[in-house]
Amino acid sequence: MRRVEVIPVAVSDPNVAKGYDLASLILDSLEVNGLSLEDGDVVVVTQKIVSKAEGRVINLADVIPSEHAVEIASKYCKDPRVVEVILREARKVVAIKDGVIITQTRHGFVCANSAVDGSNVEGDSLTMLPLDPDASARRIRAGLMKATGKRIAVIISDTFGRPFREGQVNVAVGIAGIKPLIDYRGLRDMYGKELRVTSIAVADEIASAAELVMGKSKGVPLAIVRGVEYEYSDDASINELIREESKDIFLKLALKTL
Repeated sequence: MRRVEVIPVAVSDPNVAKGYDLASLILDSLEVNGLSLEDGDVVVVTQKIVSKAEGRVINLADVIPSEHAVEIASKYCKDPRVVEVILREARKVVAIKDGVIITQTRHGFVCANSAVDGSNVEGDSLTMLPLDPDASARRIRAGLMKATGKRIAVIISDTFGRPFREGQVNVAVGIAGIKPLIDYRGLRDMYGKELRVTSIAVADEIASAAELVMGKSKGVPLAIVRGVEYEYSDDASINELIREESKDIFLKLALKTL
């Protein structure tokens, strides 16, 4: 059995703004905290600082809502400017119930409010997901590997809800250097029975583990997960974790109840 460590990393400069080099910020933060990267480490970075560094922040004062956004906002007592941003980030609206707007984002994620969020950002502003979270993760990984010579992986995480369960967990929204799934199909369990459907979302598990030391209000947007077993991959994509809509029985059942 391997021991897994989850190590919080407080950033050296919490005021991340557009144009920040996140690899340099991570390296500086590791040094300030007396830490260094090791081969096999997974660096988990919150979506929030990635979006800030990439300028994926919008001030509501600059948003002019469409008629459709005004209509939805009026019906559900929401800010039409917020609704407008949610709609802009959506490939399509899946459902609206009790004021919660469930969308499919431009990336293919099905989540609340297109993952648009106003927490941990200054003023009357909202953050949006990176345009290409995998590319963001690859840039961070490349910078860290070039500087340290260590073979690592990077996961960008965000907080999502789950079908038929209360509460939220952190999941991977962008990856680099790691296969997001561990496929056990065809192997046998401890009693010799063949595993037919088991496929573990290891990238999501790592993201959730990292959240235990990050928290939503602790101001810790980085974590190192050390000792976990995963398969290296230079061309893996978060798309491997997105279930085809035609195969999502939870989505079908939920829509029937609306």
